[in-house]
Amino acid sequence: AFSMEQRTKNMSNMNVLSQRYAGPEMNDIFSEKGRILAERELWIAVMKAQKKLGIPIPADVIEGYEAALKHIDLDFIKQREIETKHDVKAKIEGFVKASGKDEHIHKGMTSRDLTDNVEQMQFKKGSRIILGRYVSVLRHMLDRASKYRDIVLTARTHHQAAQPTLLGRRFSMWAEELLTHIFNFESFLAAYPLRGIKGPVGTQFDMLTLLGSPEKVHSLEKMVAQSLGFERVLDSTGQVYPRSLDYALLSQLAFMGSACENFAKGMRLMSGYELVTEGFKEGQVGSSAMPHKMNTRSAERICGFSTLIKMYTDGASRLAGDQWEEGDVSCSVVRRIVMPDALYASDGLCETTLTVLSNMGAYPVIIENEVNRYLPFLASTEILMTAVKAGIGRETAHEAIKEHAVAEAMAMRQEGTSPQLSEKLANDPVFKAAGITEAQINGILKDKKHFVGNAAAQIEQVAIKASPLLDRYAEDSRYEPGDIL
Repeated sequence: AFSMEQRTKNMSNMNVLSQRYAGPEMNDIFSEKGRILAERELWIAVMKAQKKLGIPIPADVIEGYEAALKHIDLDFIKQREIETKHDVKAKIEGFVKASGKDEHIHKGMTSRDLTDNVEQMQFKKGSRIILGRYVSVLRHMLDRASKYRDIVLTARTHHQAAQPTLLGRRFSMWAEELLTHIFNFESFLAAYPLRGIKGPVGTQFDMLTLLGSPEKVHSLEKMVAQSLGFERVLDSTGQVYPRSLDYALLSQLAFMGSACENFAKGMRLMSGYELVTEGFKEGQVGSSAMPHKMNTRSAERICGFSTLIKMYTDGASRLAGDQWEEGDVSCSVVRRIVMPDALYASDGLCETTLTVLSNMGAYPVIIENEVNRYLPFLASTEILMTAVKAGIGRETAHEAIKEHAVAEAMAMRQEGTSPQLSEKLANDPVFKAAGITEAQINGILKDKKHFVGNAAAQIEQVAIKASPLLDRYAEDSRYEPGDIL
């Protein structure tokens, strides 16, 4: 069997989400050194607040700890954790050793005062990056909606040809779904509360004993929260903050990921009909066996990321409501995986979605051919209304249209013929008796765009709705993706 020391020194298998898909900003937040830096920043913030509130901490001590902030001896910390079986104790000793000063950090604090607050800070920082990335995704979707606003497309329900729409309107459909969830995520992050400095069971007894008054404890907690970027602090939490907050955060990530998954599945389906491409660069290989293939590998990856985030969300749901009394650590192993990994996956999902949106293209000729193929069928509801206006009973007209439409559809599939629905309907006794001619039916089919209803206006309405958000996050909206594997 391996010793604990061997286990900690021979970690060669990296987190694939971190290594392959997440960007440097997200990796910095959750790196081992990044977490230790955040913990040290919290200790320094608490020391500074305690000094302001009357605790006799010499100024040169704080300066010494600040100077040692980035002097991180990981080997020492790991060795002390092996010996003490306590990660926070090891990190305290590591920081004291690096500073060369007296032991003034961690006064009046328990381990969860450090770990829970730092983790929440990491989650909020990571979430802010993701919020910005999704704003950029939204902008790119709206750009595509505008670019493709004049391309009439065969809309599908149940994956069957239905009525005409606009390719741009399909993008505005995905954009509006994402916009709805971005609004909710923005509100969630603004209201997301910090646990605060609460002590072993949440009563703040130790910090109250140290500082001497509830007012000073409140002031310290407020100063620390602001240093971590939080406006709200929980008043009566236990040793750990409610893990339902983790579930809520990951649910928000899953909602936004689902909007991109809908986009990606749309791209995969449209690409299969050669209506669009997600982009195929020179030198790229679609299949090792079939050189002609231009697979939607990136759109498929988006769907994979979305599935992962939903899996992590399900994992977080198992922790919500599972804390014993004031707290326990049964959630630790799950949270160490699902929380950072959900943010890594979200980062990868956004980068991949942006890559597809940036590199994709449409094939208007193929799109138009498909519309022409289905147009007599897509226009059946308007032909039905024309028949009703001519005095034919609705059900009688519906039955006649259905009979000829089904026969023509079967002939197209079985014999490869072009649809002759206009001619067949004009020669139907019911339509003939009502004076409806083939020319009249063909006149209905002539202007394709009038079949799309309010599609163009809806594209514009979504863009107007999104405009204030894009203005609020103007810099984020301009983000462009880098190269992905």
